[in-house]
Amino acid sequence: MGVTVFSSSLTPYLSRSLLLARVGWQYRLPARHPLRQQTFTSEAPGKTARGNDRDNGKEEASKASSESLSVPPQSKNETPSASSSTSQTSIPADWDENPDLSISTFSQLPSSTFGYNQHMIINHDFKEALRQILWQFRAPIRYAFAYGSGVFPQTASGSKSADTVHPHPSRAISSMQGGQGKMIDFIFGVSYTQHWHSLNLQQHRDHYSGIGSLGSSFVSRVQDNYGAGMYFNPYVTVNGTLIKYGVVNLDTLCRDLSEWDTLYLAGRLQKPVKILRDDPRVRLANQINLISAVRTALLLLPSEFTEQELYGTIAGLSYLGDPRMALPAENPNKVANIVKYQLPNFRRLYAPLIEKLPNVAFHDLRCNSSDWVDDPDTNATLAQDMDPKRRGNMVRRLPRSFRAKLYFRYQSKFQIPQQEFDEMLEESNDQDPNRVKRQQGSVFDQRVATDRLDDLRQEVKRAIKSTVQWPSVTQSLKGIVTTGLVRSIRYVKEKIAKYRKA
Repeated sequence: MGVTVFSSSLTPYLSRSLLLARVGWQYRLPARHPLRQQTFTSEAPGKTARGNDRDNGKEEASKASSESLSVPPQSKNETPSASSSTSQTSIPADWDENPDLSISTFSQLPSSTFGYNQHMIINHDFKEALRQILWQFRAPIRYAFAYGSGVFPQTASGSKSADTVHPHPSRAISSMQGGQGKMIDFIFGVSYTQHWHSLNLQQHRDHYSGIGSLGSSFVSRVQDNYGAGMYFNPYVTVNGTLIKYGVVNLDTLCRDLSEWDTLYLAGRLQKPVKILRDDPRVRLANQINLISAVRTALLLLPSEFTEQELYGTIAGLSYLGDPRMALPAENPNKVANIVKYQLPNFRRLYAPLIEKLPNVAFHDLRCNSSDWVDDPDTNATLAQDMDPKRRGNMVRRLPRSFRAKLYFRYQSKFQIPQQEFDEMLEESNDQDPNRVKRQQGSVFDQRVATDRLDDLRQEVKRAIKSTVQWPSVTQSLKGIVTTGLVRSIRYVKEKIAKYRKA
């Protein structure tokens, strides 16, 4: 495979695009614009939940923090514009070399604005309506986000449905969904699984299927020991709104985000979501997840590509090996629709990370436009350096669990003897707490990175499939038990209907 190195003729475009990224992705707003005044604030869940969390789990609630984007009351529709630059606290270039996932406060993050790209900006009243739903749970929720087509449209804004699934939704939810009436999906991150289900069973026994009668200990074992470590309660009504919520232990969540051991939750957070309660450890782990998604996508892409190709590759990672995509149970155009209708949000999520990477940059004169950040019709071009050393570094910095799967695939392909392979792995080990190593790509990493592009794509995709497939299958089978037969049949019917409509 030929190696493409950035030429001097490309340098001005790269310099300009990096400058645009530094300016554009700070939300180029006038100094007096309300969004310039937004700050990250930490609140104890007891305060956020109007005292609900103070009644139960006081020790856990005292440690928890939830973060909100504080917007002045006059800014009801949180839509950013782009007109002037802001400054950002400097983030260390090597923040992902040896991240400390044991942090407990936001002040321990690499910078005061670290991870701001994860917070999507949505309508203020809609955001508050979603938070009102969280307040109906007494069990302490440390981290929470809403996701899916009920929050971020995947169809044209003019598309409407005569049906509504919500019994008595708030005006904000009805308005934002535009009459489509979609169930809203949530993920709740909790510290102690059994304790959380014990409290939630007391308050919301009707949310659970028959296994809820076996007690919180049984429910938590089913959650933690099978599938991807998730427990879903779908088709429940809270505040007049039909929702589905999944419960996950924070340790399970952070491990998947940082190591990609299942990609079940990491894949969801690689797409735009609305974070409603934040946690410093999860924010750090998710930033690792996002930059890993960019690196993986770059390994699958040529030297020049478009934004839609990049974001489509990222959004499609977690669907490789997902059994629903191989059955008539999912919209075959799902990935394309997610990117098409959420392009500006993908930019907000990934452009600050692209800016920090030394081997990729925007390479498009359309980026000179002052409003291109929010323009869904702009599909900018990017260019990456195909230098073997830099691509080898990307392989080396892939998440540990996923990287091991890719290594084993190439051990077989390159026919490396087991002893030699084990010595190579030990030499590149960066998990020893007593030594700190820069994650520089080895000769083996460079061999992987410079494999023929089509072959590399196949090996990476196979490694992703081996990561995703079994957890997805077992989680789906577990869902039949945890959801109950009636709700499971309803779920499958709705998925088939979406497939046929597409």
